[in-house]
Parts: sequence; structure tokens; C-alpha cells
Amino acid sequence: MKITFVGAAHEVTGSCYYLEAAGRKFLVDCGMEQGPDYYENVEIPAAPGELDFVLLTHAHMDHSGNLPAIYAKGFQGPVYATDATCNLCDIMLRDSAHIQMFEAEWRNRKGRRQGKPEFVPAYTMEDAMGVLRNFVKCPYDKIFCPAPGIQVRFVDAGHLLGSASIELTVTEGDKEEKIVFSGDIGNKNQPLIKDPQYLQDADYVIMESTYGDRSHGERPDYVSLLAQIIQETFDRGGSLIIPSFAVGRTQEMLYFIRQIKADGLVSGHDNFKVYVDSPLANEATTIFSGHKYDCFDEEALELIKKGINPLSFQGLKISVTSDDSKAINEDEDCKVIISASGMCDAGRIKHHLKHNLWNEKNTVLFVGYQASGTLGRALLEGASEVKLFGEPVHVGAHICRMPGISGHADVNGLLEWAGAFKKKPKKVFVTHGEDTVTESFAKRLQEELGYDTMAPFSGTEYDLTDNVCLYEAKGIRIQKTSVSPKTRKAAGIFEKLLSLGYRLLEVIKKNEGTPNKDLARFSREVQSLCDKWDRKEE
Repeated sequence: MKITFVGAAHEVTGSCYYLEAAGRKFLVDCGMEQGPDYYENVEIPAAPGELDFVLLTHAHMDHSGNLPAIYAKGFQGPVYATDATCNLCDIMLRDSAHIQMFEAEWRNRKGRRQGKPEFVPAYTMEDAMGVLRNFVKCPYDKIFCPAPGIQVRFVDAGHLLGSASIELTVTEGDKEEKIVFSGDIGNKNQPLIKDPQYLQDADYVIMESTYGDRSHGERPDYVSLLAQIIQETFDRGGSLIIPSFAVGRTQEMLYFIRQIKADGLVSGHDNFKVYVDSPLANEATTIFSGHKYDCFDEEALELIKKGINPLSFQGLKISVTSDDSKAINEDEDCKVIISASGMCDAGRIKHHLKHNLWNEKNTVLFVGYQASGTLGRALLEGASEVKLFGEPVHVGAHICRMPGISGHADVNGLLEWAGAFKKKPKKVFVTHGEDTVTESFAKRLQEELGYDTMAPFSGTEYDLTDNVCLYEAKGIRIQKTSVSPKTRKAAGIFEKLLSLGYRLLEVIKKNEGTPNKDLARFSREVQSLCDKWDRKEE
């Protein structure tokens, strides 16, 4: 009975654990690395075709995003996840595959001109669809057996719709060990979804530490705060623009706005319109509504019992096509626009910023983390001018943010979750956090709860039968090559161009069914643009 730590070891993303137990080889999570990558990760110790199954904690890409990649390399086994996670992965993995294929197509056009070998995408749409067909839906709190000697139970982690902690019980001969994977532990009192469920019995615990060194502070009254921002913006004659992540945060914003409207918290602007301009967000909202009985909290269910949809209200407008999106900025009324991406670096939100950012009557409200180097971070840090689609745009709008809003438990929530076990586990492995945070949180678990802890690096192997470390890996830092400011600037401009390419692909897909006359004109315009910029070899 052995575990090998593959991803999210001294790093926040790329969750992946490999286990050999009861004669089976399997994974818990198979996620992409996103954002900064500091340490080298080992390969999964078994060939994908040798893996018997995967247990998945939730749908976020840093936990699920590499599933199509191992399918492409031969994995054919089932992927066990909660009902809601299966449904969210259906839209999120397909969306990821679109991006993978588009990037590969661009690289190969460029590579052919330079005589470079063909770039193969991590996976294709066929790979995403293939692995999605192997998903097995599992209800919360019901024990199932993916193989003899292995029992699994998903419990609500309260982080995202369908998110779970995994209780894994393995029997080998006369030995039985209970291993708990925390997944991402949710923040308490989030709208819509339930609080995290605590487990009380485990021999071994693998837990995350994303906010293992930070407190969210006192929770603001988000409804009152949002109502005040809407009121002040509308009173100026402006509109509120909310860059929002499509899955999770958009649905929270709808929940808050429904209450604002129901309680009449914005006066003088009755029946104000709210546009949700993100196809992925709209699909995700439909999935949220389909899982109200198994995932929603008591407050949301009380609304449903009264015949109230907590994610819908009078004045809600759903934008699907590109024409729908363009029409929003032709609406001169005061309105709320919720659009992706959450950090403003791609997608329809950039068009809304272009049309609204210059106007001092408007407000741009950030409701999620803005990574360094993103357009969203630049706006939060006080940029007076930004470039959108190659043109300078003056920042006249009010820029503000909602403090403390997070789907992750802070350090106090993590300690409360860890402290719920009735007896001390044999070992607690701290993962899924920034480099020093994993170490500091592991130390805090030792000092405050008396736990025997370890913050393993990728490649560490541990025997769960005899409670002994078989191999303690050392962190191998990725060597960063120095990049000139000129090269960085060129890369940044190119990334913006690439994001426009993604948008063009989405626009093409959305025009399916458009009259042939219009499609022919569209085709000629795209062909003309391609002919102009295709750098063919002389």
C-alpha cells in the first residue's frame, strides 16, 4: 500500500497522487499546473494504460485538466466523481480542449515556416470526449467499491459545486487503512453551496494548504456592499462591469443580485437589467440549477421551496451569440454586465471594458483574485491607461474590489477541518500550497494539534502499511532563463493576439446556422485577413 506524490507538492496547482493498493494502480486527481511553476514534477510512475481508475475531487482544471492527456496516452479506466463534478467537467474539459487544439494549430503554422517538427497538443477534443464517456457519477456519502479491497466515499468539501473530500478505505490481508484526501476545503458561509463536511476518522490525511498562512478577516456583508456599489454607479448614470470567473463566482453574483432586487436595496432604478455575457458561465449556471437538491445549502433550498429560483430574477438577460454581446453596449440604460474572463485577459469582458472603461460614470468591480501581469491587476493597481485590441483606452471608470471573497478556507478554516478527527492520524501530508506555506502549515499542525506531519516534494514515496517513508524526494527548482524586456513585451503582445484568435474561433462556432449569404461574407473577410498576415516563405 503505497502513495507517490506527483503534483501540487510545494506548489498550489497540478493536484495528482498515485497509489498502489489492493493490487490496483490508480490516481487521485489529475490536474494541470496553472500559473507559476517552481519545481519539477515526476512523471506518474505507471503508464496511463496501466492505471485502473481515477478518483476526482472536483472540476477545477488544476485537479481535472490532465485527464484527457492521460486518455490520449492509453488510459481507458473509469473516472469516479460526484454527479455535479461530472457535469461541470463536461463543459470545462471540452473548453480546455478547444484551447489546446487552437494553440497547436497556430504553433504548427509558425513551426512549418521555420522548419520545426510538428507540435502535438496535450490532447484533442476527441480525447476530452473520450475520457468524459468514462466518467462515473457517484452520490455524496454513499460507499462504492471501484475494486475488491477498496472502498470510497465522497463527502462535500464546500469549495465548488460538486467538490468533495475523499475517504478511501483499503484492505490488504488483515490490514485496513483509511486515507482521507481533503481536496480543496471550502470557505464557510459561501452562498448557494453547503459548508464543508468534516471527517472524524483517518489513518492518513493528505490535505491542502492554499491559505495556510492567511486569514480572510471578518466576512463583509456582500449583499449590502454590492447594493451600495450598484446604487452609487446608477446614481451617476453609469453601468457596473463585473469581470467574473465563469464557474462559481458568476453564480454567486447572481445569488447576491437576486436578493438585492427582492429586498429593494437599490432605489430609483427599478427592474435594472443584468447581463451575463459568457457562454461557459451560462452553461455552468444551468448545471448549478440542476443540482439544487444535492448541493445547495439550507438558505438556497428555502428559496426553492417557496418557488424562487435563487439564480434568476426579473431583468436577467442571457447573452449567447456575438450579436447578443455587441448589443449590450448599445443599451444606454444603467445596467450590470457580468462577463468572463475573471482577470480581463481574454474573452468578451475586454470588449465591455473597451466600451465602458473610459467613462467616469461607470464602475469596474473585481470579485476574484487578479494575478500579477494581468490586465485586471493593472487596473487594480491604478493604471491610468491600458491597451485594448491595440488601442490605448483611458481609465476613467471607478475601479473597486470585493474584499475577502474566496472559495477556499483560510488558515483558521483549515485548522478547524484538521482538528475534527477524533484521534490523531498516523501522518498528515501537507500539499497544495505555496512552497514555504506547506512547511509553515505543517509545523502549525504539529504545534497546535500534535500531528505528525510532512510536506512532501514531488517524487516522495510513502508506505501506508508500515507508516514509513520509502523515498523522500528533494525539491528540484526549475531554472528560469533570463528574458529581455523587449522579448517579454513581444510575448505579451502575442498573447493578446492569441486570445483574439480564441475569440474568433468561438465567434465562428456561434454562427453555425447563420444564413449562407452571411456565412459566405464572413468567410471572405476571414480569408482576406489570413491572406494578408500569413507569413509564407519567400
